[in-house]
Amino acid sequence: MALLQERKQEIISEHQVHDTDTGSVDVQVAMLTDRINTLSQHLQKNKKDYSSRRGLMKMIGQRKRLLTYLTKQDVERYKTLIKKLGIRR
Repeated sequence: MALLQERKQEIISEHQVHDTDTGSVDVQVAMLTDRINTLSQHLQKNKKDYSSRRGLMKMIGQRKRLLTYLTKQDVERYKTLIKKLGIRR
């Protein structure tokens, strides 16, 4: 399920590093987190939707790789991001 354009702009404006930023690690992780939360709610209602479950696992893996990269680059930025998004690691 794709994000609506308004929701996507809202996420970008909340997490962008500078004014023209649309693809930094912070923004990508925030978008993935929003999609993961939405898909998790869908899967609670539709327990046998295995193809969506596979997509969810792929998104979780991508987010984990991005967070690992961010940890190696800037630990303080990583800590503020997970605190802001409510991701517990």
